[in-house]
Parts: sequence; C-alpha cells; structure tokens
Amino acid sequence: QAQVVESGGGLVQPGGSLRLSCAASGSFLSINAMGWYRQAPGKQRDLVATFTSGGSTNYADSVKCRFSISRDNAKNTVYLQMNSLKPTDTAVYYCNVVVKRLGRAEDFAYWGQGTQVTVSS
Repeated sequence: QAQVVESGGGLVQPGGSLRLSCAASGSFLSINAMGWYRQAPGKQRDLVATFTSGGSTNYADSVKCRFSISRDNAKNTVYLQMNSLKPTDTAVYYCNVVVKRLGRAEDFAYWGQGTQVTVSS
C-alpha cells in the first residue's frame, strides 16, 4: 500500500506562481512513476506533468514553458512549480504514484486526495 499526500494549493492572481508538493509513503519496493494531473469542474482529469518509468518528463502542451516538475528520490517526493498562472489553470490538482510491491509483478497506482488551485483576480 502507498499513501499519497499533496500540498501547496491555494488562491493566486493571474501571472503568479505556486509550488505543489506530493509525498509518497508506505510499503512498496520502488516508485516507477510520479506525476500530476488536474481536473476542472465538469471536465475529465488530464495529465499536467509526469516523470515516466524511464525517468523522462512529459508535459501537457498547455503548461509547457510555464510549469516544471522535479523530484527528490530520497524523500519520495515530486514537486510542480507553476509560473505565469492563468485562470484556465484553475482545477483540483492530483498526484499520481505508480509503485512496485513486494511479491507482485504488476504495478499499482495510487492517487492523492487533491489540492485546489484557483487563479483569479
């Protein structure tokens, strides 16, 4: 099992910045992938930025050059630095973690509870 906890959301004016954090803990052998998704009211949950199992990064076109994902492997933590925020970035941001568990061949995916980001003047 894994527990995923996000933090860092809030209200910010257009053009401002926020930094989200996501920490994974629990009983697992390794983390294969970590990343961020977001869901605006009435819309589906979409990818924002992720680290893949190979260690590369993947960004949604709408956030490229504005958002940056980073991680601290020692802390099982991933960060999302969001700059030049727009009202269209308003959503609940969810962290997703994919892990390997002892004795199991398949991957297991876990979601955090979400953190609200509101961009408004």
